[in-house]
Amino acid sequence: MADNESIFLGASRKPDDSYQRPESLLLQYGNRHGLVTGATGTGKTVSLQIMAEGFSNAGVPVFCADVKGDLSGIAMIGEAKDFLLKRAEQIKLDPYEFQEFPVIFWDLFGEQGHPIRATVSEMGPLLLSRLMNLTEAQEGVMNIAFRIADEEGLLLLDMKDLQALLANIAERADEIGARYGNVTKPSVGAIQRSLLVLEQQGGKNFFGEPALRIADLMRTTRDGRGAINVLAADKLMMNPRLYATFLLWLMSELFEVLPEVGDPDKPKLVFFFDEAHLLFDDAPKALVDRVEQVVRLIRSKGVGVYFVTQNPLDVPETVLAQLGNRVQHALRAYTPREQKAVRTAADTFRPNPDFDCATVITQLGTGEALVSTLEAKGVPSMVQRTLIRPPSSRLGPITPEERRKLVAASPVAGQYDEAVDRESAFEMLQKKAVEAQAAQQQSEQEGGSRWTLPDFGNGGASPERSTGRRAPAPRASNRQTVAEAAIKSVVRSVGSSVGRAIVRGILGSLSRGR
Repeated sequence: MADNESIFLGASRKPDDSYQRPESLLLQYGNRHGLVTGATGTGKTVSLQIMAEGFSNAGVPVFCADVKGDLSGIAMIGEAKDFLLKRAEQIKLDPYEFQEFPVIFWDLFGEQGHPIRATVSEMGPLLLSRLMNLTEAQEGVMNIAFRIADEEGLLLLDMKDLQALLANIAERADEIGARYGNVTKPSVGAIQRSLLVLEQQGGKNFFGEPALRIADLMRTTRDGRGAINVLAADKLMMNPRLYATFLLWLMSELFEVLPEVGDPDKPKLVFFFDEAHLLFDDAPKALVDRVEQVVRLIRSKGVGVYFVTQNPLDVPETVLAQLGNRVQHALRAYTPREQKAVRTAADTFRPNPDFDCATVITQLGTGEALVSTLEAKGVPSMVQRTLIRPPSSRLGPITPEERRKLVAASPVAGQYDEAVDRESAFEMLQKKAVEAQAAQQQSEQEGGSRWTLPDFGNGGASPERSTGRRAPAPRASNRQTVAEAAIKSVVRSVGSSVGRAIVRGILGSLSRGR
């Protein structure tokens, strides 16, 4: 029931409870983005899996986050189980064939797949500031740091490069402040503390080289199938800010690297962002605006973005309006917020006169969903109650041994596994500090002691140091003539009288002035 122009999603349910009409996603509208929502355990992961399979078979590379590890089974051939065969029979999927798919495993921490790294320069001051939740003043200091790095040719590759640069800026605060504005040591210290927190959350593993090449996410096999890039995100979920920033960075990189293609026959790449609410929770307006901008503009690059989350209210309305392909699994409506979510989901569909969307959403069984995709000319199809097709690959996670074998046989094996630490800002600033210290020591040695002697003539030597040894004083006779003694006595007497008169005159004038 599949063809080269669409992905078979399942069959819609008729009033007599039979499943007849096939529901498909047209490849030419695959870059118009989409949304998969539903409560826990309603089948979101299976929907993601069969869509990823369909894109891969159509030659479209896929990137998806595996939050619980269940999606890893897409790398192994499926198994014929009774409930899968029964569903295939219900929707008239004939033949129902099993296959494995070309998968490349990635992991920001390098534990369950190839490490993914980005340089600090690639991340940029805006995303870094959002990642660390900096204030406006601290964000200004971050922008100044990147400007200084550009001007002075300092490469910002890993976290220690940025830490070293910030320490250098703090030392030169007066000089830099005169050129770019006030740079305070408390602001620099606050940024350093935020970097320390980020480092403890795993940022140290993410920032560095070799940086991820976008081309490695867009591989195809010799038989024309697109690679499915699976990001191990179970540990990453413990650091939601790092996860959200990484996803936004990846979209931004794609937007900058890929050329404009308009509306191709099929997407160049498709992204599935599981737990999408983490991208928007407590996000400042500037960050949400950035997401909206990327989602809106990246379509012309041939990239489709599909958000996977439990509640449609998790996605801002400005972003929700950009999502044309919808798969809505069951929602529960026990609380006022859940009831609002049901109404919101129902109102976004093109109505079907055969049923009430708001009522059916709460009645859907596991594996069922309300489906609306873009038809000819990009018009949303009428919403249909659909039984989602069973996957062709394994349902459930793979074993650690199977994962190790797949990682070892990966087409990028050995390219990213070992970190590279080349000369960058940290080493360059250290070298400058050593050179400055050496220059100071040399200057002190050339100038000699900082203590100097007065110049008495004779080439700068004092009379008593003209020969390097103390000159003996001329001997005088201890004997005095009678005339010499009389003269000395008169001089001492006159001197004493004059001295006393002067002192009395001074003291007398001070007394009268009181």
